[in-house]
Amino acid sequence: MRNVIIMGSGCAGNTAAIYAARANLKPLVVSGLEAGGQLSLTTLVENFPGFPEGVDGPTLVAQMRMQAEHFGAEYLHGDATTVDLSQRPFRLEIDGKWFESKTLIVATGASARWIGIDSEKALIGKGVSSCATCDGFFYRGKKIMVVGGGDSAMEEATFLTKFGESVALVHRRDEFRASKIMLERARANPKIEFITNTVVDEVLDVSKGTVTGARLRNLKTGETWVRDVDGFFVAIGHIPNTKVFNGQIEVDADGYIVSKGGSRTSVEGVFHAGDVQDRTYRQAITAAGAGCMAAIDCERFLGH
Repeated sequence: MRNVIIMGSGCAGNTAAIYAARANLKPLVVSGLEAGGQLSLTTLVENFPGFPEGVDGPTLVAQMRMQAEHFGAEYLHGDATTVDLSQRPFRLEIDGKWFESKTLIVATGASARWIGIDSEKALIGKGVSSCATCDGFFYRGKKIMVVGGGDSAMEEATFLTKFGESVALVHRRDEFRASKIMLERARANPKIEFITNTVVDEVLDVSKGTVTGARLRNLKTGETWVRDVDGFFVAIGHIPNTKVFNGQIEVDADGYIVSKGGSRTSVEGVFHAGDVQDRTYRQAITAAGAGCMAAIDCERFLGH
């Protein structure tokens, strides 16, 4: 029987583990399939306080984990396949083995949606990114491409014009899902060029280990061509990792956990932390802060 099981080992889960361990709750952290979360896909993090020279994403996550382990947190590699929140103690099945816990902190994060081509995957962190606020700074004076047609694509493209020499926005249709205000703001920006009815067939150049361009294809004419770019940003949304909680915790239409104040969820004793609930900020520092809140709420709930 555990006091608390923390699901997820990104900034939110690791910070929750540090606080829960220091409160002598002896937390068990289930690392999840993407151990370290989205930071494990980021090469350099320059906006996390305390690192004036920046810090490697995987290094930052590893140091948080070491800090949590130093205070007595236990880590288990694996992913929960079944969760039963119908009564306390809660029950979780991890790789065929059942665990029981008085409380649960859900820090399973949200995974960026990718286009799904091999070259894109090979160049993540080497010019391919899903976070403009994280990586835009590295493309000062350079050519940037953004893929997407919703609000997040317009927001990312507009933000990236602060740094880039030019931003090409590629969308598979000529209609946009983005709200009128976001679309008008992007259209009014002279640095943004719209390339519609077009898909990306390949991100170049895997053999060089860095982004040099993209092979595009017009869906109406079938014409293909290569566009030179230095940075390639995918902005087609995120998928919160909440499938295992289907029908057990209240989530919104997109699958994000609905907060009931602080870090509380619709189930008493279950707390949320980080991108699994936060669709607005999605930063390492806000996820860490949310992990702290969840651990404090959890400790108070247990009455330790």
